[in-house]
Amino acid sequence: MKISVIIPVYNVEQYLHECVDSVIEQTYSNFELILVDDGSCDRSGIICDEYAIKDSRIRVFYKENGGVSSARNLGLDNVKGEWVAFVDSDDYVSKYFLDEFNFIDDTFDLIKFGFRKEEK
Repeated sequence: MKISVIIPVYNVEQYLHECVDSVIEQTYSNFELILVDDGSCDRSGIICDEYAIKDSRIRVFYKENGGVSSARNLGLDNVKGEWVAFVDSDDYVSKYFLDEFNFIDDTFDLIKFGFRKEEK
């Protein structure tokens, strides 16, 4: 089962490496990562491009700033996976995050995961 992970990106260059690395380092490897740059003014778009060059599972899309929902919608318009996961660009996920999808069957329409706040 292929999973599409969508990350809307807007002016998050200080968090983006940790976020994208956490997805790339998943123990479950059958995924694509869609990065949607929502009109960033910082180096976020450049960072996205650098990741896409290094990893063929990553695709980058660019749009004028329209907010997180419009960025997610652009990602949804381009998914190739059977399931979609959203990750915020200033967050990161456990390396087992996508393994949680293994229990999914045709009876599920939506799955919601919790979160844990960490102070750094």
